[in-house]
Amino acid sequence: MIDQEIGKHSLSSEEYSIVRRVIHSTADFEFKHLLRTSPEAIAQGITALRQGCPLIVDVNMLKYGIQSMVSKTFGNPIHVALDYAVSPSLENPNATRSELGMQQCLNRYPNGIFVIGNAPTALMALCQAIAKGEASPTLVVGAPVGFVSVLEAKAALANASVPQIRIAGRKGGSSVAAAIVNALLVLASDV
Repeated sequence: MIDQEIGKHSLSSEEYSIVRRVIHSTADFEFKHLLRTSPEAIAQGITALRQGCPLIVDVNMLKYGIQSMVSKTFGNPIHVALDYAVSPSLENPNATRSELGMQQCLNRYPNGIFVIGNAPTALMALCQAIAKGEASPTLVVGAPVGFVSVLEAKAALANASVPQIRIAGRKGGSSVAAAIVNALLVLASDV
C-alpha cells in the first residue's frame, strides 16, 4: 500500500527503505519530503552497525524501539543518555537531564552512533560538542519532535560537518528515530 501511494520518487533505494519504514510506523506520507541525508551517511551507518559501534539514544522509548532488531542483528551496545544524567552544575544550572546525560555520553562514546528522537536539548548539546571538536560521531540521526528548540536543534545539525540522517521541520519522535535505525539495521543485514 505504501509503495502504491508513494508512486514515483527520486529517493535512492536506501533512502526509500528508510522512508518506507518511517511511513509504516507513522502512517504519515509527509516524511517522504522531510528525510534529509548527508552524502555517505547511510553507507557509513551500515558499516558502523556491522562493526558493533555503540548506539547512544536520548530516551528509553527509543531504546525499546530498536533493541529487538539490534539483538537480532549485530548486538550493538545501546546507551540511554538519561541513564547518564548528573545533577546540574553551578555553571549550567538550567540544563535539562537529557542535555546533561548527552554530555556524559559524549565524553564516553565520542565516536558512537547518536540517535535523538525526543529531546532537542540533547541534539543541541551534541551539535555544540561537534562544533568544539569534542566529538566526532560516526553517524547522527536527528529526529526530535515538538515546538520548543526543535527547529534550532535540527538547523544546528544541518550545519554540522558530520554524517547525518535527519527529519526536517517539527515532526519526528522516538518512533521515527527507531524506524530509521531499524531500517539501517535491515540494510546492514542484507549482504
